[in-house]
Amino acid sequence: MLIMENYYELPELISEDLIERASKLSSANICDGLSKLGLLAGRCMSGQIKPVSDKMSVVGTACTVETKDGDNLPLHVAIYNCRPGYVIVVSGKAFEERAYMGDLMGGAAEAIGVSGIIVDGYIRDKTGLDEIGMPMFSRGYKPASPAKKGPGGLNIPVECGSVLVKPGDLIVGDYDGVVVVPREKIKEVLEAAEVKVAYEEKRVAAINEYRKCKTEGSDLPDLTPAWVKEMMEQKREA
Repeated sequence: MLIMENYYELPELISEDLIERASKLSSANICDGLSKLGLLAGRCMSGQIKPVSDKMSVVGTACTVETKDGDNLPLHVAIYNCRPGYVIVVSGKAFEERAYMGDLMGGAAEAIGVSGIIVDGYIRDKTGLDEIGMPMFSRGYKPASPAKKGPGGLNIPVECGSVLVKPGDLIVGDYDGVVVVPREKIKEVLEAAEVKVAYEEKRVAAINEYRKCKTEGSDLPDLTPAWVKEMMEQKREA
């Protein structure tokens, strides 16, 4: 296995405790945390960037690739210099005429231990990538082979799916899409997201209790959330 030592410097991995906490949250939960802090704008990648399979999800530290016109040489360099725990984020400029990678590169990345790859562009070998199972996100599929030119850029700020991504940012992706959390805000965002998850768990319990009462024919509890009542009261008073 070829590893180009010190070819470029990887960002520091996000701490294991923060990654573990983030792994318990969905992309939607993370967005709720960002929204609570007024940070959601410009943090969700384009909805066109989707996983190969809805079963795929990824949480990890961003390392970035800048390229264009279907050129995958920079992506090759990024993969063979990568380490477990990183998510490779490829700024491919939504180029449509060529695929940036397929199952051979995906297989190599999985063997090395790359946590996932996000491509703002197209890929190929969907079935093979699905079998490999490493989380892969892209705008779709094109059979046309990649170009190999270089030089591109590695671990610099890039734009992917209309979101600014810096090396070391937190990447969370699943069936709903991909969200990027600035490294300096990770702890705050996770705390806000966890508060929202706790609230949602209480709401699920309330909804289940309502269903139970309905089935049993007993008095139905009020299912209206307190915040809805408060907002309606404010509207009446206005």
